Parts: sequence; C-alpha cells; structure tokens
Amino acid sequence: QVHLVESGGDLVQPGGSLRLSCAATGSIFRINRMGWYRQAPGKQRDMVAVITSGVDSGGSTNYADSVKGRFTISRDNAKNTVYLQMNSLKREDTAVYYCYADLLPSGSPYSFVYWGQGTQVTVSS
Repeated sequence: QVHLVESGGDLVQPGGSLRLSCAATGSIFRINRMGWYRQAPGKQRDMVAVITSGVDSGGSTNYADSVKGRFTISRDNAKNTVYLQMNSLKREDTAVYYCYADLLPSGSPYSFVYWGQGTQVTVSS
C-alpha cells in the first residue's frame, strides 16, 4: 500500500516563506514524477510544480507561470520525498496544496497516480 504524507502547511504573512514536504511510503519500485497541485475555494485543482525522477540528470521541472521565480521544487530520491520551497508568498497563493506521485508499485506492471490528503497554506496579514 502506497501513501503520500504531506507536511508544512501553515499561516504565513504576505512576502513570507514556507516549505512543503511530501514523502511517498510503501512498496515502491520506481517514482516517475512527483509534484504539487493546489486548489483554492471555488476553483479547480491546478498544477503548481512537477519534477521528474531522472537519476543522472537531476530531473526536469515544470512550474505554473504564477509561481515561476518564487517557488522551487526539489526531491530526494533516497527518501522518496519531494519538497516545495515557496518564497515571496502572495495572498493568491492561499489554497490547499496536494502532493501527487506517478509511480510504479513493487510487483505491479502498471504505474498509478497517488494523491496526498492536502495541506492548507494560508497567506494573510
């Protein structure tokens, strides 16, 4: 059984920083990519940042335009963990942030997408 365990959500003032973490636990053969989506009240869930798990190249990243230059995604392959460093936070970054992983469980011929339970990020003074 695979689970994604998120942490790091909090209340922060505009201009502040937060670091989210997401660890994939369970019997995992390979993680293809991990990333973060977010959903604000009344809005759809949108991609924030994604990172592939290229061992040699360090992985490639993709960011939503709204967070480029402010957010940085990184991962620790040995810990099956992905991080999202969020700087210069704005009120419009307020949302529930969901971790996701596209991975191949041990013993499975297919990859699956898993989601975390979500962590609340609130940017307010």
